[in-house]
Amino acid sequence: MAKLRAVVIGATGLAGQQFLAALADHPQIDITGLAASPRSAGKTYEEALKGSSGMVGWFLPEPLPSRFAQMTVLDGSAVNPADYDLAFSAVESDVARELEPRLAQSIPVVSTASAFRYEDDVPLVIPPVNADHAQLVRLQQEKRGTRGYILPIPNCTTTGLALALAPLKEAFGVKAVMLTSLQAISGAGRSPGVIGLDITDNVIPHIPNEEEKVEVEATKILGRLVDGTVERLPLKLSATCTRVAVLEGHTEAVSVSLGREASLEDVAEVLRSWKGQEVARGLPSAPEAWIRLHEDPFRPQPRLDRDAGNGMVTSVGRLRKDAVLENGIKFVLVSHNTKMGAAKGAILVAEQLLAQGLMGR
Repeated sequence: MAKLRAVVIGATGLAGQQFLAALADHPQIDITGLAASPRSAGKTYEEALKGSSGMVGWFLPEPLPSRFAQMTVLDGSAVNPADYDLAFSAVESDVARELEPRLAQSIPVVSTASAFRYEDDVPLVIPPVNADHAQLVRLQQEKRGTRGYILPIPNCTTTGLALALAPLKEAFGVKAVMLTSLQAISGAGRSPGVIGLDITDNVIPHIPNEEEKVEVEATKILGRLVDGTVERLPLKLSATCTRVAVLEGHTEAVSVSLGREASLEDVAEVLRSWKGQEVARGLPSAPEAWIRLHEDPFRPQPRLDRDAGNGMVTSVGRLRKDAVLENGIKFVLVSHNTKMGAAKGAILVAEQLLAQGLMGR
Protein backbone atom coordinates (compact mmCIF):
# COMPACT_ATOMS: atom_id res chain seq x y z
CA MET A 1 0.00 0.00 0.00
CA ALA A 2 1.29 3.45 -0.92
CA LYS A 3 2.17 5.69 1.98
CA LEU A 4 -0.05 8.63 2.86
CA ARG A 5 1.36 11.95 1.68
CA ALA A 6 1.45 14.28 4.68
CA VAL A 7 2.23 17.94 5.23
CA VAL A 8 3.43 19.19 8.63
CA ILE A 9 2.30 22.75 9.30
CA GLY A 10 4.19 24.55 12.05
CA ALA A 11 7.20 22.40 11.14
CA THR A 12 9.85 24.67 12.68
CA GLY A 13 8.34 24.67 16.19
CA LEU A 14 9.05 22.16 18.92
CA ALA A 15 5.97 20.00 18.18
CA GLY A 16 6.68 20.26 14.45
CA GLN A 17 10.21 19.00 14.99
CA GLN A 18 8.81 16.05 16.96
CA PHE A 19 6.63 15.20 13.95
CA LEU A 20 9.66 15.13 11.67
CA ALA A 21 11.72 12.98 14.02
CA ALA A 22 8.89 10.48 14.47
CA LEU A 23 7.93 10.30 10.79
CA ALA A 24 11.39 10.06 9.23
CA ASP A 25 10.98 6.34 8.55
CA HIS A 26 7.30 5.72 9.18
CA PRO A 27 5.85 2.64 7.45
CA GLN A 28 2.51 4.28 6.55
CA ILE A 29 3.09 8.04 6.35
CA ASP A 30 5.52 10.03 4.23
CA ILE A 31 6.16 13.72 4.85
CA THR A 32 6.07 15.35 1.43
CA GLY A 33 5.52 18.92 2.57
CA LEU A 34 6.72 21.25 5.32
CA ALA A 35 5.02 24.54 6.13
CA ALA A 36 5.52 27.32 8.64
CA SER A 37 5.06 31.09 9.01
CA PRO A 38 5.66 33.53 6.14
CA ARG A 39 9.11 34.41 7.52
CA SER A 40 10.23 30.81 6.90
CA ALA A 41 8.52 30.37 3.54
CA GLY A 42 10.83 29.88 0.57
CA LYS A 43 13.80 28.84 2.71
CA THR A 44 15.16 25.36 3.07
CA TYR A 45 14.06 23.78 6.34
CA GLU A 46 17.60 24.00 7.71
CA GLU A 47 17.81 27.69 6.83
CA ALA A 48 14.39 28.32 8.36
CA LEU A 49 15.65 26.89 11.66
CA LYS A 50 18.57 29.31 11.84
CA GLY A 51 18.34 32.27 14.17
CA SER A 52 20.17 35.55 13.89
CA SER A 53 23.24 33.93 15.50
CA GLY A 54 23.40 31.33 12.74
CA MET A 55 22.67 28.49 15.16
CA VAL A 56 20.38 25.82 13.72
CA GLY A 57 17.45 25.68 16.12
CA TRP A 58 16.87 21.93 16.05
CA PHE A 59 16.16 21.23 19.69
CA LEU A 60 15.66 17.47 19.80
CA PRO A 61 18.27 14.92 20.89
CA GLU A 62 17.57 12.98 17.68
CA PRO A 63 19.48 14.37 14.68
CA LEU A 64 17.63 16.39 12.08
CA PRO A 65 16.66 13.84 9.39
CA SER A 66 18.81 14.69 6.39
CA ARG A 67 16.00 14.29 3.89
CA PHE A 68 14.07 17.16 5.48
CA ALA A 69 16.99 19.60 5.83
CA GLN A 70 16.89 20.73 2.20
CA MET A 71 13.12 20.65 1.68
CA THR A 72 11.66 24.06 0.84
CA VAL A 73 9.31 25.38 3.51
CA LEU A 74 5.89 26.56 2.36
CA ASP A 75 3.78 29.36 3.76
CA GLY A 76 1.16 27.57 5.86
CA SER A 77 -1.62 29.76 4.50
CA ALA A 78 -0.72 28.71 0.95
CA VAL A 79 -0.70 24.92 1.44
CA ASN A 80 -2.71 23.24 -1.33
CA PRO A 81 -4.62 20.30 0.19
CA ALA A 82 -4.85 18.67 -3.23
CA ASP A 83 -1.14 17.83 -2.89
CA TYR A 84 -1.63 15.75 0.28
CA ASP A 85 -3.68 12.97 1.83
CA LEU A 86 -3.29 14.24 5.39
CA ALA A 87 -2.23 17.34 7.30
CA PHE A 88 -0.59 17.46 10.71
CA SER A 89 -1.18 20.86 12.29
CA ALA A 90 1.21 22.06 14.99
CA VAL A 91 0.31 25.75 14.99
CA GLU A 92 -1.04 28.13 17.62
CA SER A 93 -4.79 28.05 18.17
CA ASP A 94 -5.50 31.44 16.60
CA VAL A 95 -3.77 30.33 13.40
CA ALA A 96 -5.44 26.92 13.55
CA ARG A 97 -8.91 28.46 13.68
CA GLU A 98 -8.45 29.90 10.18
CA LEU A 99 -6.09 27.33 8.65
CA GLU A 100 -7.57 23.99 9.68
CA PRO A 101 -11.14 24.44 8.35
CA ARG A 102 -9.72 25.37 4.93
CA LEU A 103 -7.66 22.20 4.74
CA ALA A 104 -10.46 20.08 6.20
CA GLN A 105 -12.61 20.94 3.23
CA SER A 106 -10.52 18.36 1.36
CA ILE A 107 -8.34 16.24 3.69
CA PRO A 108 -8.16 15.02 7.29
CA VAL A 109 -6.38 17.39 9.67
CA VAL A 110 -4.90 15.89 12.85
CA SER A 111 -4.02 18.77 15.13
CA THR A 112 -2.15 19.52 18.35
CA ALA A 113 -4.01 22.86 18.67
CA SER A 114 -6.94 23.44 21.02
CA ALA A 115 -9.01 25.55 18.62
CA PHE A 116 -11.68 22.94 17.85
CA ARG A 117 -11.42 20.52 20.80
CA TYR A 118 -14.71 21.61 22.30
CA GLU A 119 -16.94 21.50 19.20
CA ASP A 120 -19.78 18.97 19.52
CA ASP A 121 -19.00 17.24 16.20
CA VAL A 122 -15.23 17.08 16.79
CA PRO A 123 -13.95 13.97 18.59
CA LEU A 124 -11.11 14.23 21.08
CA VAL A 125 -9.28 10.92 20.80
CA ILE A 126 -6.64 8.94 22.67
CA PRO A 127 -6.59 5.65 20.72
CA PRO A 128 -6.39 3.13 23.60
CA VAL A 129 -9.01 5.07 25.60
CA ASN A 130 -11.75 6.08 23.15
CA ALA A 131 -10.88 5.06 19.60
CA ASP A 132 -14.59 4.47 19.00
CA HIS A 133 -15.23 8.24 19.28
CA ALA A 134 -13.40 8.71 15.97
CA GLN A 135 -16.56 7.66 14.13
CA LEU A 136 -17.84 11.15 14.93
CA VAL A 137 -15.74 12.51 12.04
CA ARG A 138 -18.32 11.07 9.62
CA LEU A 139 -21.02 13.19 11.26
CA GLN A 140 -18.68 16.18 11.11
CA GLN A 141 -18.17 15.65 7.36
CA GLU A 142 -21.90 15.37 6.79
CA LYS A 143 -22.75 18.38 8.94
CA ARG A 144 -20.07 20.63 7.46
CA GLY A 145 -20.18 19.32 3.90
CA THR A 146 -16.47 18.54 3.77
CA ARG A 147 -14.38 15.75 2.31
CA GLY A 148 -11.95 15.95 5.21
CA TYR A 149 -12.33 16.73 8.90
CA ILE A 150 -10.55 18.13 11.95
CA LEU A 151 -9.46 15.79 14.72
CA PRO A 152 -7.44 17.46 17.49
CA ILE A 153 -5.57 15.55 20.15
CA PRO A 154 -6.09 16.47 23.82
CA ASN A 155 -4.06 18.80 25.96
CA CYS A 156 -0.82 17.08 26.98
CA THR A 157 -1.72 17.20 30.68
CA THR A 158 -5.08 15.56 29.98
CA THR A 159 -3.46 12.73 28.01
CA GLY A 160 -1.53 11.12 30.87
CA LEU A 161 -4.45 11.61 33.25
CA ALA A 162 -7.01 10.06 30.90
CA LEU A 163 -4.76 7.07 30.23
CA ALA A 164 -4.40 6.40 33.95
CA LEU A 165 -8.11 6.89 34.66
CA ALA A 166 -9.46 4.81 31.77
CA PRO A 167 -8.76 1.36 33.28
CA LEU A 168 -10.01 2.54 36.68
CA LYS A 169 -13.24 3.82 35.14
CA GLU A 170 -13.77 0.53 33.32
CA ALA A 171 -13.10 -1.65 36.38
CA PHE A 172 -14.46 0.34 39.31
CA GLY A 173 -16.06 3.54 38.08
CA VAL A 174 -14.61 6.99 38.81
CA LYS A 175 -16.59 9.68 40.65
CA ALA A 176 -14.12 12.45 41.43
CA VAL A 177 -10.51 13.40 40.76
CA MET A 178 -8.17 15.95 42.29
CA LEU A 179 -4.79 16.55 40.71
CA THR A 180 -1.79 18.82 40.87
CA SER A 181 0.48 18.90 37.85
CA LEU A 182 4.18 19.75 37.67
CA GLN A 183 4.53 20.51 34.01
CA ALA A 184 7.68 20.65 31.90
CA ILE A 185 8.79 23.92 30.34
CA SER A 186 8.70 22.39 26.84
CA GLY A 187 4.91 22.43 27.17
CA ALA A 188 5.08 26.20 26.81
CA GLY A 189 7.00 25.95 23.52
CA ARG A 190 9.90 28.22 22.64
CA SER A 191 7.94 31.26 21.46
CA PRO A 192 7.15 32.90 23.81
CA GLY A 193 7.86 29.92 26.07
CA VAL A 194 8.96 30.40 29.68
CA ILE A 195 11.63 33.01 30.36
CA GLY A 196 14.71 31.36 31.86
CA LEU A 197 14.98 33.74 34.81
CA ASP A 198 11.33 33.07 35.68
CA ILE A 199 11.61 29.28 35.86
CA THR A 200 15.12 28.92 37.35
CA ASP A 201 14.94 28.20 41.09
CA ASN A 202 11.18 28.54 40.87
CA VAL A 203 7.74 27.02 40.38
CA ILE A 204 5.18 28.97 38.34
CA PRO A 205 1.82 28.34 40.08
CA HIS A 206 -0.44 29.23 37.16
CA ILE A 207 -0.66 28.18 33.50
CA PRO A 208 -3.36 30.19 31.72
CA ASN A 209 -6.42 28.12 30.72
CA GLU A 210 -4.68 24.83 31.52
CA GLU A 211 -6.84 23.77 34.43
CA GLU A 212 -10.03 24.47 32.51
CA LYS A 213 -8.77 22.42 29.55
CA VAL A 214 -8.01 19.41 31.74
CA GLU A 215 -11.34 19.57 33.53
CA VAL A 216 -13.39 19.83 30.31
CA GLU A 217 -11.38 17.48 28.09
CA ALA A 218 -11.14 14.55 30.50
CA THR A 219 -14.91 14.20 30.82
CA LYS A 220 -15.26 14.25 27.01
CA ILE A 221 -12.55 11.65 26.41
CA LEU A 222 -13.84 9.32 29.13
CA GLY A 223 -17.46 9.71 28.03
CA ARG A 224 -19.54 7.53 25.68
CA LEU A 225 -20.46 8.03 22.04
CA VAL A 226 -24.26 7.73 21.95
CA ASP A 227 -26.30 8.43 18.79
CA GLY A 228 -23.65 10.70 17.31
CA THR A 229 -23.04 12.67 20.50
CA VAL A 230 -20.40 12.34 23.18
CA GLU A 231 -22.14 11.82 26.51
CA ARG A 232 -19.64 13.19 29.00
CA LEU A 233 -18.57 11.18 32.02
CA PRO A 234 -20.25 12.69 35.12
CA LEU A 235 -16.91 13.22 36.81
CA LYS A 236 -16.05 15.91 39.34
CA LEU A 237 -12.52 17.03 38.54
CA SER A 238 -10.39 19.70 40.21
CA ALA A 239 -6.98 20.53 38.75
CA THR A 240 -4.11 22.76 39.85
CA CYS A 241 -1.53 23.14 37.08
CA THR A 242 1.99 24.44 37.67
CA ARG A 243 5.15 24.86 35.60
CA VAL A 244 8.46 23.51 36.94
CA ALA A 245 12.09 23.55 35.80
CA VAL A 246 11.96 20.19 33.99
CA LEU A 247 12.67 20.05 30.27
CA GLU A 248 10.22 17.32 29.22
CA GLY A 249 7.74 15.05 30.94
CA HIS A 250 4.68 16.17 32.89
CA THR A 251 4.29 14.85 36.42
CA GLU A 252 0.86 14.70 38.08
CA ALA A 253 -0.13 13.87 41.65
CA VAL A 254 -3.63 12.40 41.37
CA SER A 255 -6.27 11.45 43.95
CA VAL A 256 -9.29 9.46 42.73
CA SER A 257 -12.63 8.61 44.28
CA LEU A 258 -13.57 5.24 42.80
CA GLY A 259 -17.13 4.18 42.16
CA ARG A 260 -16.73 1.26 44.54
CA GLU A 261 -14.24 0.11 47.13
CA ALA A 262 -11.18 -1.68 45.74
CA SER A 263 -8.00 -2.97 47.30
CA LEU A 264 -4.65 -1.58 46.22
CA GLU A 265 -3.80 -5.03 44.87
CA ASP A 266 -6.90 -5.00 42.65
CA VAL A 267 -6.16 -1.48 41.43
CA ALA A 268 -2.55 -2.39 40.68
CA GLU A 269 -3.59 -5.46 38.71
CA VAL A 270 -6.08 -3.44 36.66
CA LEU A 271 -3.41 -0.86 35.80
CA ARG A 272 -0.82 -3.52 34.94
CA SER A 273 -3.09 -5.61 32.74
CA TRP A 274 -5.00 -2.89 30.88
CA LYS A 275 -4.67 -3.24 27.11
CA GLY A 276 -6.97 -0.46 25.92
CA GLN A 277 -9.22 -0.54 22.88
CA GLU A 278 -8.36 -3.26 20.44
CA VAL A 279 -7.85 -1.07 17.36
CA ALA A 280 -4.98 0.74 19.12
CA ARG A 281 -2.97 -2.43 19.74
CA GLY A 282 -0.20 -3.12 17.30
CA LEU A 283 -0.28 0.29 15.60
CA PRO A 284 3.20 1.32 14.42
CA SER A 285 3.59 3.90 17.22
CA ALA A 286 1.91 1.87 19.97
CA PRO A 287 4.00 0.58 22.90
CA GLU A 288 3.69 -2.96 24.22
CA ALA A 289 1.71 -1.65 27.21
CA TRP A 290 0.14 1.77 27.72
CA ILE A 291 0.77 1.95 31.47
CA ARG A 292 3.88 1.00 33.42
CA LEU A 293 3.32 0.54 37.15
CA HIS A 294 6.29 1.11 39.46
CA GLU A 295 6.77 -0.52 42.86
CA ASP A 296 9.70 1.74 43.79
CA PRO A 297 8.25 4.64 45.84
CA PHE A 298 10.78 7.02 44.25
CA ARG A 299 9.35 6.43 40.78
CA PRO A 300 8.14 7.64 38.39
CA GLN A 301 10.48 10.53 37.70
CA PRO A 302 10.42 12.58 34.50
CA ARG A 303 14.13 12.20 33.78
CA LEU A 304 14.00 8.42 34.22
CA ASP A 305 10.54 7.59 32.90
CA ARG A 306 9.38 10.10 30.28
CA ASP A 307 10.89 8.07 27.43
CA ALA A 308 9.30 4.76 28.46
CA GLY A 309 7.97 3.02 25.36
CA ASN A 310 9.64 5.67 23.18
CA GLY A 311 7.68 8.34 25.00
CA MET A 312 4.30 6.65 24.55
CA VAL A 313 3.89 4.99 27.98
CA THR A 314 2.28 6.62 31.03
CA SER A 315 4.30 5.66 34.10
CA VAL A 316 2.40 5.33 37.38
CA GLY A 317 3.77 4.88 40.89
CA ARG A 318 3.27 5.65 44.60
CA LEU A 319 -0.10 3.88 44.50
CA ARG A 320 -1.73 4.16 47.91
CA LYS A 321 -5.00 4.77 49.71
CA ASP A 322 -6.48 8.26 50.01
CA ALA A 323 -8.27 8.65 53.35
CA VAL A 324 -10.04 11.89 52.40
CA LEU A 325 -11.99 10.76 49.33
CA GLU A 326 -14.66 8.06 49.36
CA ASN A 327 -13.13 4.81 48.05
CA GLY A 328 -10.03 6.93 47.58
CA ILE A 329 -6.73 6.01 45.98
CA LYS A 330 -3.84 8.24 44.94
CA PHE A 331 -0.80 7.95 42.73
CA VAL A 332 1.83 9.89 40.79
CA LEU A 333 2.14 9.68 37.01
CA VAL A 334 4.64 10.84 34.40
CA SER A 335 3.71 11.30 30.74
CA HIS A 336 5.86 12.64 27.89
CA ASN A 337 4.24 15.93 26.91
CA THR A 338 5.84 16.42 23.48
CA LYS A 339 5.68 12.77 22.40
CA MET A 340 2.50 10.99 23.52
CA GLY A 341 1.09 14.37 24.52
CA ALA A 342 1.79 16.02 21.17
CA ALA A 343 3.38 14.88 17.89
CA LYS A 344 3.63 11.12 18.43
CA GLY A 345 0.17 11.08 19.97
CA ALA A 346 -1.16 12.77 16.84
CA ILE A 347 0.65 10.25 14.63
CA LEU A 348 -0.90 7.44 16.68
CA VAL A 349 -4.34 8.94 15.99
CA ALA A 350 -3.60 9.03 12.25
CA GLU A 351 -2.55 5.37 12.38
CA GLN A 352 -5.79 4.53 14.16
CA LEU A 353 -7.87 6.42 11.59
CA LEU A 354 -6.16 4.49 8.83
CA ALA A 355 -6.85 1.18 10.61
CA GLN A 356 -10.51 2.13 11.03
CA GLY A 357 -10.94 3.06 7.37
CA LEU A 358 -11.59 6.69 8.29
CA MET A 359 -8.69 8.35 6.51
CA GLY A 360 -10.62 8.97 3.28
CA ARG A 361 -14.13 10.08 2.45
